[in-house]
Amino acid sequence: MEEARKTLPLVRAIVGDIVRQAKDVRERQERLKRLHHSQVKRSQESDADNPYREEVEQIEQELRRDEEKLQEYVDELLELGVEFKDFERGLVDFPHAMDGRVVYLCWHLGEEELAYWHEVDAGFSGRHSLLEDSLTSEKPLDTQDASE
Repeated sequence: MEEARKTLPLVRAIVGDIVRQAKDVRERQERLKRLHHSQVKRSQESDADNPYREEVEQIEQELRRDEEKLQEYVDELLELGVEFKDFERGLVDFPHAMDGRVVYLCWHLGEEELAYWHEVDAGFSGRHSLLEDSLTSEKPLDTQDASE
């Protein structure tokens, strides 16, 4: 658990970037959807007469670039042994050994510290406080151990 707590400042920064980037991507996807809808209405016009063509192409390029960047952030978390779970909440899980089983130490953007855990199959709604529970095993798991 100590290793997870030590990486939390870096995880917090990466997750903050992910949440901001994901929000921006969603907004541009909505803009693109509206532009595509406008294009359908103008489908009788040629591409040269379409006032939205250039904007659509630019938004599509930006979206591809930003989606790649989002994946890079998620991959960076995986390299730290952290599983990313939710783009809006900024939820992550740290695999951890507790009482001879794998559990997740659970954190989301806005929480000051790593203070919750849950069973692997329980998810966010099954969170328990680390402050109330005692962890008998302090052995962090790397992602290979957690998946076995």
